Amino acid sequence: MESITVGSASMPSVGLGLWKLEPAETPGIVEDAIRRGYRHLDSAADYGNESATGEGIQNALAAGLCRREDLWVTSKLWNTYHDPQHVRAACERSLSDLQVDHLDLYLVHFPIAQPFVDFETRYPPGWIYDENSATPRMERARIPLSDTWGAMEALVDAGLVREIGVCNYNSGLLHDLMNYAQRPPAMLQIEAHPYLAQEALLRTASDYDIAVTAFSPLGALSYVSLEMASGAESVLHEDAVLAAAARTGRTPAQVVLRWGIQRGTAVIPKTSRPERLSENLALFDFSLDAAEMHALSALNRNRRFNDPGVFCEAAFNRFHAIYD
Repeated sequence: MESITVGSASMPSVGLGLWKLEPAETPGIVEDAIRRGYRHLDSAADYGNESATGEGIQNALAAGLCRREDLWVTSKLWNTYHDPQHVRAACERSLSDLQVDHLDLYLVHFPIAQPFVDFETRYPPGWIYDENSATPRMERARIPLSDTWGAMEALVDAGLVREIGVCNYNSGLLHDLMNYAQRPPAMLQIEAHPYLAQEALLRTASDYDIAVTAFSPLGALSYVSLEMASGAESVLHEDAVLAAAARTGRTPAQVVLRWGIQRGTAVIPKTSRPERLSENLALFDFSLDAAEMHALSALNRNRRFNDPGVFCEAAFNRFHAIYD
């Protein structure tokens, strides 16, 4: 499998995204993915399945499918732990749940600070501050991102994580971060697919030597069940995708994932179907030509499915935009 450079390390270009996997099925899916050749797992405290992911990792290690040093394990700092006094505890909770002694990559999940919710009160805490309130909603906390980043840097110094980075940052936040970071971010994880190509943001990251991971690399598929997208918005039905699939003898999903790989990003598709696990990994024995790459990039319509400016108001009773 091909890899991309992340800081001083190499990360497999294809990972298994663990968002929306049910905890009960996660151990088996993680073990099966490792058996099929996955070595990159993308997790987060907010997904609510890190304990189950840890069980899957341990089962795979016990079965001799790989060694811990062969795996790249990513997790993310949730919004309620942005205060520097809570960053290490949040990281250590993920380490404990995942049953590993270090993370290969730890990311700030959103550039959004929320009030601390104690582990004993609720874990993962989600977006609502007080679920028992007469008017439960998302609340904000006054914590500068620079303070949070300093605490992230301390995790590297403590040996708890190898590399650190950010998710869901725009170009302005990246420029600002690079002005105060003592340890620059090694990774930017963003939503990216042919309907949201993010060319300027990718160029900004490249200019700073920041690697990029594309989440939701197949676009709408992860959001239909959440009523955040319609089935008609699937990029897999586009003529440009179907034509490339016909020429290469691959599935439309493989074509879209290959587009992401050839742009230089890592991709972390999520699936619970065994056949899809293998399909999503089989991206390295074919390529798209220049015309096909251009045709897929030209599908861009700046359609963002994962947008706090939309879902926070709809689901958590607070308008909170981070993209203009």
